[in-house]
Amino acid sequence: MDPLDIARWQFGITTVYHFLMVPLTIGLGLMVVIMQTAWVRTGDERYLRMTKFWGKLYLINFIVGVATGLVQEFQFGMAWSEYSRFVGDVFGAPLALEGLLAFFVESTFLGIWIFGWGRLRKGLHLAALWCAVIGSWVSAYFIIVANSWMQHPVGVELGDDGKPMMTDIWAVLGNNTAIAAFFHTAAGALIVAGMFALGISWYHLWRRRHDGIDTVDASGRVVVGAADGIRSRDEKDHGVWLTSLRFGALVAIVGFAGTALSGHTQGQLMFEQQPMKMASAEAACHTGSSFSILSLGDPGSRDCNDVITLIEIPGLLGFLATDEWGHEMPGINDLEPEYQNQYGETIPDEEIYGQHAGADVQYVPPMWVTYWAFRLMIGLGAVVAGAAVVALWLTRRGTVPRSPWIMRLAILGIAAPFAGNIAGWIFTEIGRQPFVVAPNPDGTGVDGVFMFTQAAMSPGVTAGELLFSTISLTAIYAVMGVVEIVLLVKYTRGGVGSAMPELSHEPPTSGGPSDPSGSSGKDDRDDVLSFAY
Repeated sequence: MDPLDIARWQFGITTVYHFLMVPLTIGLGLMVVIMQTAWVRTGDERYLRMTKFWGKLYLINFIVGVATGLVQEFQFGMAWSEYSRFVGDVFGAPLALEGLLAFFVESTFLGIWIFGWGRLRKGLHLAALWCAVIGSWVSAYFIIVANSWMQHPVGVELGDDGKPMMTDIWAVLGNNTAIAAFFHTAAGALIVAGMFALGISWYHLWRRRHDGIDTVDASGRVVVGAADGIRSRDEKDHGVWLTSLRFGALVAIVGFAGTALSGHTQGQLMFEQQPMKMASAEAACHTGSSFSILSLGDPGSRDCNDVITLIEIPGLLGFLATDEWGHEMPGINDLEPEYQNQYGETIPDEEIYGQHAGADVQYVPPMWVTYWAFRLMIGLGAVVAGAAVVALWLTRRGTVPRSPWIMRLAILGIAAPFAGNIAGWIFTEIGRQPFVVAPNPDGTGVDGVFMFTQAAMSPGVTAGELLFSTISLTAIYAVMGVVEIVLLVKYTRGGVGSAMPELSHEPPTSGGPSDPSGSSGKDDRDDVLSFAY
């Protein structure tokens, strides 16, 4: 087995798995802080219950996400040491800022928020959560800065050893590719969080109807009820889920609008900076301006002779790339000779390339991956936005339909934006091949700064070692995935009562009323995350 293939699979598996947690942390954190802000400003207990419940799920996802992210740092040194040496002078600054500034700020203030319930003034406690959420967004930006430099190297010059040296940190931090990618990623995170809230809230509203707590009158409008002896399923509980559902739907719609706008900007940058990726995304074999709705061909082929376009929209591709309808975009058949002339037809005959030296370079990435990942990303985003609009319409009378099939569809819809986000990252990374650091054609960045993926691997790592680490990490991640899913399902089914155990029973008859913002004096040690509140 080729060690390079195993190393690619290892990095792909661990990175994709980690990224499952990232958008939910970014998006749900913003939603929770808005909920708590609403509670502090209005004093409405509904918003407190929302903050407690969604905050619990946010913390579970954050903790598992941190654990999975640690592996990413180690992989740079284990399997990709040459890559680390090549990009180290550039990545040192943004990754240090991410770790020392953003992540530490995020973790510190999140700890203050966790242990500050009932101990800090409401405004100060809320400020701690705002700092944690802002820290997570800033942390994401620094990571995206590093990734975007691989897509579009700027702010450097080549040293005598052939490695880039950073000369302008502001050019690196202000990379137009990074700015567009950050807004696109943040908007995608909002879609994830919005659908997460929508699906879970739909389930709880459906359960209230299924259990006979809520009914509807002759006009179809909800008649809100309460479960006997369970405060967590009273009239306010209905408000928690209806507000969360409609809030989630609005967040998902706003997120989709953001992805569409930022994605358009990314497409224009891609046309300038990575034209081969753009052409591959459209299976555009020949120069033209038509956008392919559906093309078929040999899934494993990079040969345009195997691609057949069945449905296309004339002129649309030119608009996406340049805002000019009908503008022609170079196709694969024209771009490939240009890449070969500029970067060589074969891998350089140098020691760093090992067994790959002298091999033919495939400048066309696997089109079946880039083509379908691109469409899956866009298609799932559109479906989610449409579903959010439908959800707002169906809940206009204050509840959800009793159909269990619609409920299951709402739960299944939670997975759609996760899949769309993953498809987008796969497209971004696979489309850059055969480069791990992509070159800048036509003077759009720093000339001569690029790195073939074959040169990025650690030279002393064997296929057996990589296979062992890949299997081990995948197994560990599988266990962590089961743990997260079990915890999320457990606390989701428990509803508000799982985050506020004091609401699971009637208030005590003596000792005064319970404190709605914190502890009721009850021993909550049976709640494994009781420390959080």
